[in-house]
Amino acid sequence: MKNISSIIKILKKEYPKAPTALKYSNIFELLTAVILSAQGTDARVNMVIPVLFKKYKTAFDLAKANLKDIEKIIHSTGFYKNKALALKETAKRVTEKFGGKVPKTMTDLLSLRGVARKTANVVLGNGYGINEGIVVDTHVKRLSFRLGFTGTEPMDHKMPGALRTAQKLNPLKVELDLMRIINKKDWIWLPNALIHHGRKTCKAGKPDCKNCALNKLCPSATKISA
Repeated sequence: MKNISSIIKILKKEYPKAPTALKYSNIFELLTAVILSAQGTDARVNMVIPVLFKKYKTAFDLAKANLKDIEKIIHSTGFYKNKALALKETAKRVTEKFGGKVPKTMTDLLSLRGVARKTANVVLGNGYGINEGIVVDTHVKRLSFRLGFTGTEPMDHKMPGALRTAQKLNPLKVELDLMRIINKKDWIWLPNALIHHGRKTCKAGKPDCKNCALNKLCPSATKISA
């Protein structure tokens, strides 16, 4: 893609640091926060994490916690029963298998309950600084398509349900497309920058193309604005 270096340059100017929006004080808290953020908001998770870790300070504490107590604390994040079980089982595995330390490999992270590739990439990248892959959430997927980084089509609600589901469940294609065209040193920074840009400007329902720093380079700007 001929405009990619220019787009990256502008994004770096707009979001030079682009940290993850999740707040945490250690890597186990980060892992917990990402699990809780599934189908929820970072803002809500940031409210819950301090309460959870005030009561359960370590993975060892959380592994021994009463499931109902965890459910009560994280209730507002949604899907709290599944998430509570995932947190408790993950804490148990981290303590029993990994000595209380969050593992540093994709394979080991994926062995934890509630952890898929996106979560593992967040932990490896933001927690350990390891460029294993690229985080793909809804913002990254949407902006990657709009910017022409990937050929994945945006969700079309007129499509048959099965096709929409297939699109929705295909973040790996977006990740592989990004890994092919983005310099590896930017793999951790890029998704955070895209997420910030997606929340601030390139919103799902009504992107602000007029005031977007990328509007002269984005292949979707004229189409969306028309």
